[in-house]
Amino acid sequence: MPMKQEQEDARTEVTEVGRGVLRMELPISMPGLGHVNCYALLDDEGATIVDPGLPGNATWKALKARLAQADLEPRHVHTIIVTHSHPDHFGCASRFQREAGSKLIAHSRFGADWGHGHAHDHPEASVDDLTAQADAKRAAALERDPDADAKAAKKAMKSRWDQPAPWGGTPPRPPMKYRMRRRFAGLMNRDEFMPNVTDPVDHGDVLRLAGRDWFVHHTPGHTMDHFCLHDPEAGIFLSGDHVLPSITPHISGMTPDRDPLQCFFTALDQVAEIPDVKDVLPAHGHPFQELDGRAQAIKRHHRERLERIKEISAEIGGPGTVEAFSEKLFKPRSWGSMAQSETYAHLEHLRLLDEAECYRDEDGQLRYQTR
Repeated sequence: MPMKQEQEDARTEVTEVGRGVLRMELPISMPGLGHVNCYALLDDEGATIVDPGLPGNATWKALKARLAQADLEPRHVHTIIVTHSHPDHFGCASRFQREAGSKLIAHSRFGADWGHGHAHDHPEASVDDLTAQADAKRAAALERDPDADAKAAKKAMKSRWDQPAPWGGTPPRPPMKYRMRRRFAGLMNRDEFMPNVTDPVDHGDVLRLAGRDWFVHHTPGHTMDHFCLHDPEAGIFLSGDHVLPSITPHISGMTPDRDPLQCFFTALDQVAEIPDVKDVLPAHGHPFQELDGRAQAIKRHHRERLERIKEISAEIGGPGTVEAFSEKLFKPRSWGSMAQSETYAHLEHLRLLDEAECYRDEDGQLRYQTR
């Protein structure tokens, strides 16, 4: 299977993707992804940076090199915008705050998923996209080598990974290399790792960026603090991870909200109705058009999965565990806690629609049956 565009390695070239908007691809090494798009919105005072990549020196070095192509330095970055609280989007925000005094804009719920079970430790991409591209060429740059602190990182993460999943299965575990890097970062002082939000925003707020107004659209689902930005004057939509060109973001049931899949559906419908969007600038992959068509295609994918779950329920012939559903929903190479997490989100969506019922058996496992 050919590599999807979101898995392509970061290119060093800086490209103009809109009036006063530059695209800078930053290298990352995360399951299912090869780069993250950092956008620079230029104005008379300098620049606003959207999603400044993973934490660490490698990202910082890449950012400085790309800014230099636009005759900019970190000191010219007066504002940082973080679309949601995943490290590949907020990583270098704290450094900009320390070294440039940048203000930081994020949603008022920023970090709501952090500390809620394993919600923030899920990969960015869906299980399908992670496993389909398992053998694709990976980005090799890592900001630092965690070997020296591996034992400490493992000890720090042990209690969290040993917590039972809410459906009674094994704890969700991303690949070991990914977990170690995330827990290693967690050993840092939280105030240094997690940026300080100086300017929280909510749905409907208006930001003055690149000399024009951009409207905030709260788009929960992938995370509860995710938001997008719409520039009606130029017809530009900064979509973050909410709408990606060829993969779907991971939707986990382990969030503060009861039904993250319904949140995702509602937000997809909301952005699909935005008029006159000419260019969509995603956090991964290349700019594209037809926001409405892509949003509806993603929603269709999940609707088909819900129908498949109903078929699986009939095949099982009685109440089934989340693991049993997931192993019929996904191919064997995808089996595991990540697949169970996505399955759980879909089963809970059906339960809350009164299209499924569940109970917890004597072994502590949730068992579902669709109506």
